[in-house]
Amino acid sequence: MIPAKLIEDVARELTGRAAIDIPGDYRAGVELARDRERNRLARFVLDHMLRNWDVATADRRPMCADTGLPRYYVRAGNEAAVEGGPVAVERALRRATAEATAAIPLRPNRVHPLTRVDRDNNVGVHAPEVTWAFEPGADWIDLTTVHKGGLFGTDYRMLFPADGIGGLKRFFVDTLVEHGKRGLACQPAIVGVGIGGAKDTCMRLGKEAACLRVVGSRNPDPVIARLEAELTELGNFIGIGAMGFAGTSLVVATHVEIAYTHTGGMPVAIHQFCLSSRRATARVHADGRVEFRADPLWFTDYYRREGVE
Repeated sequence: MIPAKLIEDVARELTGRAAIDIPGDYRAGVELARDRERNRLARFVLDHMLRNWDVATADRRPMCADTGLPRYYVRAGNEAAVEGGPVAVERALRRATAEATAAIPLRPNRVHPLTRVDRDNNVGVHAPEVTWAFEPGADWIDLTTVHKGGLFGTDYRMLFPADGIGGLKRFFVDTLVEHGKRGLACQPAIVGVGIGGAKDTCMRLGKEAACLRVVGSRNPDPVIARLEAELTELGNFIGIGAMGFAGTSLVVATHVEIAYTHTGGMPVAIHQFCLSSRRATARVHADGRVEFRADPLWFTDYYRREGVE
């Protein structure tokens, strides 16, 4: 039986790590973009991003003043047992968020959408969001926290089968150009693209693709993997670099995830996980061991399952 207090302690630690320490895979991607960047100003910005991350880690301070909106992804093994059950897990995550907001500190970004009431702890109605998934044949709990900005960097469009890959690419370019010109995303970014399902499904998949896959990963479907590479190349051909300067460092990676959809449509969502790519993961084992790691391992074979079992 996993103690609920252990879930809370691990979540609090993950929240600190996500706010302060840039994931190694994303840093490596930015270093590669910096080395390839030929525009002087864009390269200057990338150099200072890397220095900022070093300072944040050394001083144990958040890497960005806007610490985003903390949220959690929980993958529970089918045989996992937590003291108090799933309700205790969600309560532990809310307590950890409030405690970490004061201790790290995080900026208390969560407010009532109409009255603008702020409880100063990033906790409120449907906040923080907790997304659940499950895994057969396991007795552990995977916790991942992501601090994603909740303002811009996201768009949705209902395409149709006749639009095809060409229409999807046009929407991709239109979105990156619009966001780059108007400062609606902080580049360079990991771009997640969700295709299919219903509107809420593709929006969810796009966000998960941006936030929960590591730079360098590829979708196991060769058609989708080829599309990922084509979209990344296309995004860096636009002429926009880091933080909107001219350059070739707009996209660190493109991750595409799909869901079977209605025969008459092809809904598409695009999410950009900005230069402050804040995530951290741990596995809590049934015997109380805690294993911190860099890869959320969210997109398992079971999660992408296709046929009847």
